[in-house]
Amino acid sequence: MFAKLKKIGPGVVVTAAFIGPGTITACTLAGAKFGYSLLWALGFATVATIILQEMSARLGVITQKGLGEVLWDALQHSIFKWPLFLLIMVALYIGNAAYEGGNLAGAALGIQAIVGESGSIYQLSILILSVIGALILWRGSYKQIERILIFLVLLMGVSFVVTFFVVKPDLLSIVNGLLSPSITTANLLTVIALIGTTVVPYNLFLHASAAKSHWKNAAQLGEARVDSVISIGLGGVIALLIVSTAAASMFAHGLAANGAADMAKQFEPLFGVYSKYLLGMGMFAAGLSSVITAPLATSYAISEILRIEKGTESKVFRGISLSILLIGACLALTGINPIEIIVLAQFANGLLLPIVASFLLFAINHKKLLGQHTNGWLSNTLGVCVVIFTTFLGVRMVAHSMGFSLFTS
Repeated sequence: MFAKLKKIGPGVVVTAAFIGPGTITACTLAGAKFGYSLLWALGFATVATIILQEMSARLGVITQKGLGEVLWDALQHSIFKWPLFLLIMVALYIGNAAYEGGNLAGAALGIQAIVGESGSIYQLSILILSVIGALILWRGSYKQIERILIFLVLLMGVSFVVTFFVVKPDLLSIVNGLLSPSITTANLLTVIALIGTTVVPYNLFLHASAAKSHWKNAAQLGEARVDSVISIGLGGVIALLIVSTAAASMFAHGLAANGAADMAKQFEPLFGVYSKYLLGMGMFAAGLSSVITAPLATSYAISEILRIEKGTESKVFRGISLSILLIGACLALTGINPIEIIVLAQFANGLLLPIVASFLLFAINHKKLLGQHTNGWLSNTLGVCVVIFTTFLGVRMVAHSMGFSLFTS
């Protein structure tokens, strides 16, 4: 049993990265506000994540390079090389800085859930979390706490599973929610947030870099695929359970989710007065783990693209990581409602996704680098569908914010 667990690969890291405070918050808000009607968006996001992360893992295993390195090799003779690289780096930097603000806000909400909600506690929590994150990133010792953090997040995941059966959601409504896509002006932001919190763009860079370290040749591609499908599939199931429990325990009773205490109400059927402690620990653990992984992934991506010294001990690497953390902390301290920051961060991820996914599709079809392991017609079709649909959502949201209506209902 333990021997098999040791073989679990980067898919678990990817799952732990996207099951963060953004997922908990976005899924809880989706269930509390729209009931089961947006489960289709999570179903789509989970399938899209498996498709794209499998490509990323395959790219890392076959080329033994990260996504940034492969893009450099593929575009090195193109006159569009630097404009495209600049687009990737700016998009990743801004997107991950926003995501970092959501991570810090989510972890701080977890602390608030336990000790009480007040502005001073929230601000102090952000500062303390930022210092802890900076020390871990500077020392490069994040792996020492990784197992504890993943354990706490998994504990909360198990709690959602048990709570799901206690609150007894309407199974027919769940099936209808999964099979009946519906996009309206009212739910568009939430749809994009649900997709952005699951198909996290920086994970495409993180997965390729992790896969090349974990697997060394094409004979291990089967293991990489199984790892991705099982790990990410389980993460998707947890997200579906969060929406369903919120729908059954909050939407059904007309309860809103305006803070950590409100979000903890979905646990009350099972844990009663201890609900806030469970949510608090889970949000804190999920937030702190993501506070570390988002800057790391940004540093890996930019270091690979610019062909500068890599590794957590590099001063440039550390500088990029710490700057992402600093910008995220400033965003979290702006005074904006932390739940709004978290949702907007997931929304930013959703807008960034088509850009990064397009570059991944370009890289995974590079015959010179991947040979017979480039995408087949099915993988390309599925990947292009993901890019087209997420681009459509982003364009529609931008158009709506400018006062135009595209396919409104």
